[in-house]
Amino acid sequence: MSLHELRQISVLLENKAGRLAVIAGALQENGVNILAFTIAEAEGFGVVRIIVDDPAKARRSLEAQGLAVTENRMMALRMLDEPGGLYGISRILGEQDINMEYAYAFNRPGKAILILKVTDINTALPRIEASYPEFLEECSGYQHC
Repeated sequence: MSLHELRQISVLLENKAGRLAVIAGALQENGVNILAFTIAEAEGFGVVRIIVDDPAKARRSLEAQGLAVTENRMMALRMLDEPGGLYGISRILGEQDINMEYAYAFNRPGKAILILKVTDINTALPRIEASYPEFLEECSGYQHC
């Protein structure tokens, strides 16, 4: 497991055809690469959450399109890609009374990546690191996890 703090860009959009293309087009025009994203729908709107290679440039690009943009501190964890990987993380957070507000995950060959927002990132990062030192792997940055 490797731990990384990163920035996530969130955009609130009307749930209409072509709206995601506005985001993707603005990022593409400004040379911002999307590393991960998720969309959650609620009552005719969507919250698009994006991890990019340049959060500051992404924010400027999207705000220039008149979009409402927020930025959040997130954790990215490279977990063991085996049964119990998520259990270990969720158990530690629960024992420390740290709530996982939301999360999304994906797999690369042999690597399970979990991106999560927690109620107390300043406590969560060192607690997870201290609880799983045997699984920590060297990683030169989120893009290389």
